Amino acid sequence: MTVLSERVSFPGSQGHELAARLDRPEARPRAYALFAHCFTCTKDLYAAQRIAAALAEQGVAVLRFDFTGLGHSEGEFANTDFTSNVDDLVQAADFLARAYDAPQLLIGHSLGGGAVIAAARRIPAARAVATIGAPADPEHIRHLFADKLDQIEAQGTAEVALADRRFTISRRLLEDIAGQTLHDDLAHLKKALLVFHAPRDEVVGIDNASTIFTAARHPKSFISLDDADHLLRRKADAVYVARTLAAWAERYLETPETDDASAATPSAEGEVVVQETGAGLFQNAVRSGHHRLLADEPREAGGTDTGPSPYDFLLTALGACTSMTLRMYASHKNLSLARVTVRLRHQKIHAEDSGSGSGKADLLTRRIRLEGDLTAAQRQRLLEIADKCPVHRTLEGDIRVRSELDTPDSLTPGQGSS
Repeated sequence: MTVLSERVSFPGSQGHELAARLDRPEARPRAYALFAHCFTCTKDLYAAQRIAAALAEQGVAVLRFDFTGLGHSEGEFANTDFTSNVDDLVQAADFLARAYDAPQLLIGHSLGGGAVIAAARRIPAARAVATIGAPADPEHIRHLFADKLDQIEAQGTAEVALADRRFTISRRLLEDIAGQTLHDDLAHLKKALLVFHAPRDEVVGIDNASTIFTAARHPKSFISLDDADHLLRRKADAVYVARTLAAWAERYLETPETDDASAATPSAEGEVVVQETGAGLFQNAVRSGHHRLLADEPREAGGTDTGPSPYDFLLTALGACTSMTLRMYASHKNLSLARVTVRLRHQKIHAEDSGSGSGKADLLTRRIRLEGDLTAAQRQRLLEIADKCPVHRTLEGDIRVRSELDTPDSLTPGQGSS
């Protein structure tokens, strides 16, 4: 299955814009998941990318994002703590619910695992939670900067080196994690739980997995990661977790029903099928033979910007036809045309400016770049040929659009249903 990855963003718990990636199948997702990365990591960690891609291959869209002050997200890391991370997760879930669909699966790596456990009760749509190398207590991360604790207590902050990067750790973080416990969250999780942990994890010991597993109620499962390291840096380990997680989640995800049994089948020859996906207000799946595309509207128009707009597709048709027509002509005439680039824009203008009367008119502007060893006369001729492309002629011709109701298979024309 083709996997698409797109950049999105949403406001975090502190009002800063958080950078995210939505990895999704080309067709309508069966469900949505939310991924929380490890302490001081980012959404672009290899394990996060691999797990998101594997789930997308199984039809589950995954949102992974950078917590406030990390990666490409706005804000100051020094002003964050475990509680703000949990709040960011809830904001991410709310964003998914508004723009696409509420997440049914929560995945957390390391401290992100603790965060999804803490956030789960505030995300009612979630049906399953998976943790990877997660600590049983957020205060576990204190050991990462144990040699700076006195300085943090005395001065309020200290700069520490973590994973070859430097971060400012504040007293706020220490005070926050000291007051956190996941025991009650686990006892009242009321969601399926899967615990991944490596017995040789030197960052978060295996005893943490035992504590998490014991505190949670059924349904719960534990999977050992053998000799994997904490960050799953080996490709084989990340792929194993991804595939196992996708298989485990299968039984807990609720797949939305569709009223179109042919939604996954190719369109008939010469036919284009456009169908709403249910993701966002305007997103549509476009099927042309075995080709799959998405159509959408920009965010400022109420869409989710997951594909070109209808007018973008119109310009695409004209641009592609123009380029292909010029290539065909140049090949036939043995012209030294190296490359064609067509830039197009659509705008509404006053009809009197176009000489077509009063009111508004549509203007399609087409700028054509011709690369190659061509004479001025050859370039001029190619410009004339551009106006002869079939789509151009269709747009300027006498167009008629006929609309008919598509009758369901269970009905014949003229019948109704009760």
